[in-house]
Amino acid sequence: MWPAEMVEAQAWIRQRLAGFEFDGRAGDIPWRVAGAKQRPAAVLVPLVWHDSGPTVLLTRRTESLSTHAGQVSFPGGKVDAEDSSVIAAALREAQEEIGLATDGVTVLGTLPQYVTITDFVVTPVVAMLQPPLLLRPEPGEVAEVFEVPLALALDARQYEKHSYERDGMRGQYLAMQWQHYTIWGATAAMLRLLAQALSAK
Repeated sequence: MWPAEMVEAQAWIRQRLAGFEFDGRAGDIPWRVAGAKQRPAAVLVPLVWHDSGPTVLLTRRTESLSTHAGQVSFPGGKVDAEDSSVIAAALREAQEEIGLATDGVTVLGTLPQYVTITDFVVTPVVAMLQPPLLLRPEPGEVAEVFEVPLALALDARQYEKHSYERDGMRGQYLAMQWQHYTIWGATAAMLRLLAQALSAK
């Protein structure tokens, strides 16, 4: 049960994230181990506090990008040398990609790092936003910004497991559907892990 007030909800989420004991899996998907060429990255997992219920803010990448074109993702990217921390990197990327002002963001904690098949080690930074949001998506990167009810994202029944084969490597990934959006891969895995962290006893 979610606390009724935003400040109480923030404290509740902070406590859950800080006390989360990760078992190395997101649902039925084992967490990938980083290889020798680790490249740090960070994403912002923005929870938007609405009176009608919290949501998760996501983006859909433009079709013209050379990688991950058209995919649903969190705002984020590589950690730059000038970033003081992974949190600073996530906030900077969110500001660059969707125009999110950092003074309207309350950081609540982080989730365990996610390792992509290209060896990016991604730290998901969980934060809360309070509407109204004055966003300015960068048209060269972000086609649209949308929100998914958090209750749906936290529902383990919404996630389906799929198999893949890429460059001779086999594995599995998670996917979920929201309206006409397909949320899959790293984004779905991090949402599933958020669900585990917030539902932990």
